Amino acid sequence: MKSKAKKAVLITFVTVSSATVAQPPYQYQSPEVWAAWAQGYKGQGTQINVIDTFSVSAGCELVYGQCHGSWTNTLAKNTAPSATVNLYQQSNSVVGITPNTLNIFNLSYGLYSPIARSAQDSAFVSYAQTGKAIVVKSAGNDYGLAVGDATRTPAFAGKVDVLATSLAGQPSAILAGALSKNGTPSSPASMANYSQVAGASPVVQSNFLVVGVTESAGLPRGTSFAAPIVAGYAAILGSKFTSASATAVTNQLLNTARTDTVVGYNPATYGRGEASITRALAPASIR
Repeated sequence: MKSKAKKAVLITFVTVSSATVAQPPYQYQSPEVWAAWAQGYKGQGTQINVIDTFSVSAGCELVYGQCHGSWTNTLAKNTAPSATVNLYQQSNSVVGITPNTLNIFNLSYGLYSPIARSAQDSAFVSYAQTGKAIVVKSAGNDYGLAVGDATRTPAFAGKVDVLATSLAGQPSAILAGALSKNGTPSSPASMANYSQVAGASPVVQSNFLVVGVTESAGLPRGTSFAAPIVAGYAAILGSKFTSASATAVTNQLLNTARTDTVVGYNPATYGRGEASITRALAPASIR
């Protein structure tokens, strides 16, 4: 999906009351999410900005009859129901940072060489480099290729996702891959067969996380839908550690990932491992 050179449009502004959300209607979330809600951590006081396509007139990709952005929006809200969720049409115009708030950006799209980064995408890379916001980027759906490999997707064959490679290793960026399910030590998960993996680069491995995206009837699959779950985890974490920086929250998610809930853990496949919101919330404070 290419960035389009036009003015960014704020599609909608949604604050979801925690009182209106019980168990999520979709089956992607780990039970750890519900445990976090029970402790009172639902993303309150944080902001998730979903950058995507939301209307047929804007050329959105339809997934099970809904625009791609409708799914990413839903998954972010279902994971962190008390976060403020802003929806921005993918474009060339810079989306700014809200002061005194944990800002999280969800990017469930690729930008393939030799296309240059737009002003919007360059701003996201800058936020991740400087730790001004958490930037969660989908790893890509190229059937086991590593992040940074040339894609086999016909429309972009031989090209590299330069947005993913630009974010790799940045202090407050996370690259999100997909597992076939939510793993446990007694029933570990494998990578989803469509998901890209971290690969041999230690730089990519350093900020690569995986979460379960269980496929079932009427529900989409793809790393596009792993990313908003990770963004929701960041919001949940921010609702406990209210003074923590974007980099501190990012590091907490990365450093508490589990390697015992995936089959044959290897950093070249799973990066840091499966995100665990329970482990991330466990300490009294983070730095």
